Amino acid sequence: MSNDNPRDNLAARRRRIARLTAAGQRLGYLLYLIATALFFTGFATSFNNPMVTAIVACLLVGSIVLAPAIVFSYAVRAADREDQAG
Repeated sequence: MSNDNPRDNLAARRRRIARLTAAGQRLGYLLYLIATALFFTGFATSFNNPMVTAIVACLLVGSIVLAPAIVFSYAVRAADREDQAG
């Protein structure tokens, strides 16, 4: 058994989750940006199958990464506010 303070362990775990959610948000928004750039590039030139596949893949992966990252970031912020209040 460790003599560490459980609050310190919880705070460290919360900070790790906050870092992961920030990275997930950056990756998700970056994939949306890439999909948007590819869309406008295809719009200006011509859409072909690989470009459309890349756009859809960026949107799908971006959504899969971004949605949980946003939810977890709200959860971490709510837990921080609750700790400060109580």
